[in-house]
Amino acid sequence: MSLGALYAGDYSILRYRIWRNREPYGQVTVHHYDAVPLKNGKTEILPLAPENETCVHSLLPHYGYNPCWYVSRHTEDRINI
Repeated sequence: MSLGALYAGDYSILRYRIWRNREPYGQVTVHHYDAVPLKNGKTEILPLAPENETCVHSLLPHYGYNPCWYVSRHTEDRINI
């Protein structure tokens, strides 16, 4: 029950920020890398273009966006091929 109250409170605060136009969304630059395994057992890292990822200023994910505190701590995305 307390988890439901936490989510409802977090959602209410986000809805208030949207209603009052108080920056409910943010953007964080995320760097993507392709990790390609080579025949000799090593891995080659190929950097891709950085992208801006939209996030919400809240404790929990809402509207399909992750919270900004989480995205800002995970700014590198390694894609294993």
